[in-house]
Amino acid sequence: MAAVIETPRLIFLFSGHMIDKPDRKLPRFPPECEPRITAAIDATLAGLGAGPADLGITQGACGGDVLFAEAMLKRGAALELLLPLPEEAFVVRSVDFKKASSAVPDRWRDRFHAVRQQPSVRTSVMPAERGSEESDGVFERCNLWMLERALSFGADKVRFICVWNGDGGDGPGGTDHMREAVQKSGGAECWIDTRKLCQQR
Repeated sequence: MAAVIETPRLIFLFSGHMIDKPDRKLPRFPPECEPRITAAIDATLAGLGAGPADLGITQGACGGDVLFAEAMLKRGAALELLLPLPEEAFVVRSVDFKKASSAVPDRWRDRFHAVRQQPSVRTSVMPAERGSEESDGVFERCNLWMLERALSFGADKVRFICVWNGDGGDGPGGTDHMREAVQKSGGAECWIDTRKLCQQR
């Protein structure tokens, strides 16, 4: 069982774009932008003073989620991965972009599991009472579950960080949905704008 902080100083709730698939038509978070997004997440956490007394909450998808998780762990913080689907189904859908026929290991899968295995990380799958995993809106429901978990420590402790391009998502339950939910709750937001960081240079 992972170590748990009973009364965290601050809760860092994160939502962000996944890394672009190779066949994505309109770039949003291209792989070559990863170093800039990583630096922006680090700078944001540094500015907010994130450290060992704090708790991070995210899902763990490839791209923003994993980068945030790695950054929080580097700062000695505790981390909760709240998954909308059973772990292997989530990995297939949201972490591993490698084709099944490829013999090349997927680095995002490896990084997800490296995060999972840290003693300060606790992973939970969304409870069945929140709806079937096959039903529509599973990612929206997971966003709300994550937000409820963060708010359970007190709304004044929540700091929401998002890696977002300012547009609607590819489907229900994206970063724009989480932002709307956080705004309705009155939470503080730190927006890392991929349009500014990931444009061609």
